[in-house]
Amino acid sequence: MLPSAKKFLEITNNTSPDIAVILGSGLTNFFEEKDIQELISYEQLADFPQPTVKGHAGKLVLGKINTLNVVCMYGRSHIYEGHNPQSLASPIRVLKDIGCKLLIVTNAAGSLDEAMPAGSLMAIKDHINWSGFNPLIGPNAEEYGPRFHDMSDGYHKFYRDQLIQVAKKIDQKIYEGIYCMYSGPNFETPAEINALKVIGGNAVGMSTVPEVLVANHCGLPVIGISVITNLAAGMNKTKLSHQETLENASLAENNVLNLIKQFIQEVQFDDTSRDN
Repeated sequence: MLPSAKKFLEITNNTSPDIAVILGSGLTNFFEEKDIQELISYEQLADFPQPTVKGHAGKLVLGKINTLNVVCMYGRSHIYEGHNPQSLASPIRVLKDIGCKLLIVTNAAGSLDEAMPAGSLMAIKDHINWSGFNPLIGPNAEEYGPRFHDMSDGYHKFYRDQLIQVAKKIDQKIYEGIYCMYSGPNFETPAEINALKVIGGNAVGMSTVPEVLVANHCGLPVIGISVITNLAAGMNKTKLSHQETLENASLAENNVLNLIKQFIQEVQFDDTSRDN
């Protein structure tokens, strides 16, 4: 067990969360104040790299959604900030160590499809890693998973199907698609976007893939939701900016958080998932 997992359990009196949520850029208000049980700064957690990007608060928050204990990462770190890619594995392993059964990742992403405009939500069904990085490179952490792990159901279909059913129930339109990751920090070029379209991508961003790789490695099921904040480079006449990303993510914040909370209230856990 990593030191930050022990620290978390010490602070929370050995409370094991059922579900973990990672908030992407511009998403900041997951819990209502009355539902928060504990708030821990990443500065208190040795295994958590410190985010440096606006829109990523750097707090681990424990709260209740209905009857379930939920821990939420208010902000994440990115490879483009200069972090060692391997350091991005530690927070996910901490979530595994403290007992989480499911990880829900969110991100802000650019759309590769004009029919999926800003403000849309996309359930990630698979990814393409064009970042050039993988946090699992190096000696294998045998205590968490095998040297070569399977990624054929990286975005767990059992849970993804439930998410889509909940979206239908609450009349929230949701797309399904393939998320592509570049390392950043620059936005992609129009030529790079055209290349992603050719190979089957639907949305593009600079995060999520490292966390999903690590979660699958340690047997922690994942679902992912992209909040579409803009059309990708070359698809409209305006220049891309992080400010636009934050503003449009904020506009869709109520929709994505309402969907996640409703999903958490109704989720049926998969008892067949492997547990390393």
